[in-house]
Amino acid sequence: MTATTMTQTSATSSRPQRNMADMLTTAALPVAVLLLALFFYIEAPVFLTPRNLISITVQVAALMTIAIPFSILLMAGKVDLGVGSLLGLCGVVAGLSFPVMGVVGTVLFTLGVGLVVGLVNGLLVSWLSMSPIIVTLGGLTLMRGLAQYLSPAPLFGFPESFSYLGYGTLLGLPILTWIMLAVLVAGIAFMRFSPVGRHTIAIGVNERAAHLVGIRVRLTVMLLYAAVGVAAALAGLMTVARINSAPSGTLGVGMELSVLTAVLLGGVPFTGGKGSLPRVALGVLLLGMLSNGLILMNVPTEASLMLTGLVLVVAAALDVLRARRS
Repeated sequence: MTATTMTQTSATSSRPQRNMADMLTTAALPVAVLLLALFFYIEAPVFLTPRNLISITVQVAALMTIAIPFSILLMAGKVDLGVGSLLGLCGVVAGLSFPVMGVVGTVLFTLGVGLVVGLVNGLLVSWLSMSPIIVTLGGLTLMRGLAQYLSPAPLFGFPESFSYLGYGTLLGLPILTWIMLAVLVAGIAFMRFSPVGRHTIAIGVNERAAHLVGIRVRLTVMLLYAAVGVAAALAGLMTVARINSAPSGTLGVGMELSVLTAVLLGGVPFTGGKGSLPRVALGVLLLGMLSNGLILMNVPTEASLMLTGLVLVVAAALDVLRARRS
């Protein structure tokens, strides 16, 4: 038997093993969601009631709102680790602006703040070629400090017309759930039908090659950062409306890790180049189910934090496994 024949035989025999590994990796997240739902249902039957399931969608609405554009940015090989602090800053800005600008003016101004921050991040990363990790980590600290400077004490007592956003319903579902679904559908449509969606994947695969074939890499990356900034501002408004308060020291703390965990669980590699938004939505749902189920089981907060950290490690391990297989 020649060396070429032996190589072909080895490749043929290993193909079913690779296919099986692909199937297991693909099915891991949906199976995990189902098993987690079954476990919590056994431990706390109220978990699968319609009222509690709707409650989970409200709890993850802000997380989903950020995770969708964050995933698209990560598909381009870039990252924004300051989304939690931007959420907190925008919540504080909104709380301070209501008496001066009214509800409509405050919402527009807050979204504008998120847009400006996103554009600045995109400018520094795409046009000045600075490290996205360094830029956004610096922004994380800067924006948290600015939020605490603007309002050392928690803000509360917002207009009723705005607070209704946090507890109101439309066609039987909370308004926050509808906003979350709108962002998800818009993200999926963007990736499937927009040329920029395909350009985003191309940038993540090979930024230099994308530039050589005519893709406007810098502009695309800057706009993706702008979208993440607007989403973080929207999530800040949603969170403030839901809790009817804007504590500058704690609002949005840890959101970066939650978003990154959900995105990695959803199969978007940290290096970019591919990804699926429906799977990211499943990752967000898994985190929401985990948090809700642990509360129903009266698990201490410390244990909940440790489990969430463990999920992040597992998500990172899956990312490494997918990279090695590729």
